[in-house]
Amino acid sequence: MTNTHKDALFILVKSLSKSEKRQFKLYVGRLGVNVDAKFLALFNLLDKMRTYQEDAILESGIVKKSQLSNLKAHLYKQILISLRLNPVNQNVRVQIREQLDFATILYQKGLYKQSLKILDKAKGLAIENEEKNIAYEIVELEKIIETQYITRSLPDRAEELATQSQQLSELNAITSKLSNLSLELYSMMLKVGYVRNDEDYCRVTDYFDIHLPEYRMEDLGFREKLWLFKAHLWYSFLIQDFLSSYKYSSKWVDLFYDNPQQIYLNPVFFLKGNNYLLESLFFVKYSSQFRNTLNRLEKVLAGKDFPKNDNVASLSFLYVNANKINLHFLEGTFEKGLYLVKIVEYGIGKHRERLDQHHIMLFYYKIACLYFGVGDHKACIQYLKKIIQNKSLKVREDLMCFARVLSLVAHYEAGMDYHLEIQLKSTYKFLLKMNELHAVQREMIGFLRKMGSIYPQDLKASFRELHQRLKAYENHPYEKRAFLYLDILSWLESHLEGRPVAEIIREKALALTR
Repeated sequence: MTNTHKDALFILVKSLSKSEKRQFKLYVGRLGVNVDAKFLALFNLLDKMRTYQEDAILESGIVKKSQLSNLKAHLYKQILISLRLNPVNQNVRVQIREQLDFATILYQKGLYKQSLKILDKAKGLAIENEEKNIAYEIVELEKIIETQYITRSLPDRAEELATQSQQLSELNAITSKLSNLSLELYSMMLKVGYVRNDEDYCRVTDYFDIHLPEYRMEDLGFREKLWLFKAHLWYSFLIQDFLSSYKYSSKWVDLFYDNPQQIYLNPVFFLKGNNYLLESLFFVKYSSQFRNTLNRLEKVLAGKDFPKNDNVASLSFLYVNANKINLHFLEGTFEKGLYLVKIVEYGIGKHRERLDQHHIMLFYYKIACLYFGVGDHKACIQYLKKIIQNKSLKVREDLMCFARVLSLVAHYEAGMDYHLEIQLKSTYKFLLKMNELHAVQREMIGFLRKMGSIYPQDLKASFRELHQRLKAYENHPYEKRAFLYLDILSWLESHLEGRPVAEIIREKALALTR
């Protein structure tokens, strides 16, 4: 039996909304001969299934086993054609592509003049909407047609097309280099997180400097600027220069607000830009601007003109809720944020097919931190287990490392220290394996290891000593990242002052707004 999550057709059928299913049946029924088509019968059967069952399909008599693969491929294609025709999925990019297809058909029929007329309009629309890849394709087709049909309407037609082709080619080349650089930096971020030492810093900086193409800002359009800001943003994140990441994420978001039509044409990039801006604001602890940015984003998402599709819905759920939790972290209002746990759990289930493991694990870590903040350490441990037991070591290694350190602290706080020595050894080995044993983690593990031998009357002095040791790393270029995952200093201060950790964090947040 094929696994549900691995059968692409079943997943596609289950992703369809009621209106999309209705449109598909209307599309199939446009010709009477299709009413009893096998692929429609297969569609109806899959639609009724709760889980994919190949045996049930074969028992239905719709298709023989030898023909099933071809029938599924045909149905998959027909669903995609139906979705393409759905007005909900129509945007400028699709319209331009459609016009290019029409022009190609006219060219193949020898109707050169009609083809050129469509291409000229499509090219103007493409350039206007920063679709330079498609614009380049259009110019190349125009050049082919002009070699067979000389209009004579423009004496310098050949030179004009050659110049347009060169300009578009150069801009596309810059965009390609910038997008490649951005992708590689993003990959580094996901795999190993922030730079850990001077060697990492030099490696990342050298890579960035070598691969950043030469450009003149005045020559760049919306698309080129977008990729430029993205590349700088990821470089800033990697080297932990969060003021710089705030600068470039602000430029990214402002680029969209200055070109509002691009918000609706590129909603995913708009959402991602806002998420990185909010993340940067979180790292620099600018809570008032964080709240304003989040409110502005939610207002745009609620607008009737903002695109509505499954991908946008999943990203909106991800970014809005992750940053709502972050706002509670910033302000120390952990208890008020607990209502988000059910929303997030439901959303993960609903959007699981479109969420990668990294972001799901990040949600679990945030929830664990919420519970840690309110003192529910057992609930904290349960969510951390979901990360620690994840076998995919490629999922944000630094996140997995800090999940283990927080788990140790939570076990200690919960009084579940009967297996603490075993966990300490396990965590120590894991950190060594990941090459993640840094000063802050070493201090934490050393502290927890000797907890059992400290007399109660000496406990406060031990907390104070650890606080002094860790305070020195708060602004260290490489060690400070530990405090981004867990506010260890506030936890220690809560023990020193005998107050809840949330109260300590809340006071710090209020002090920053004064």
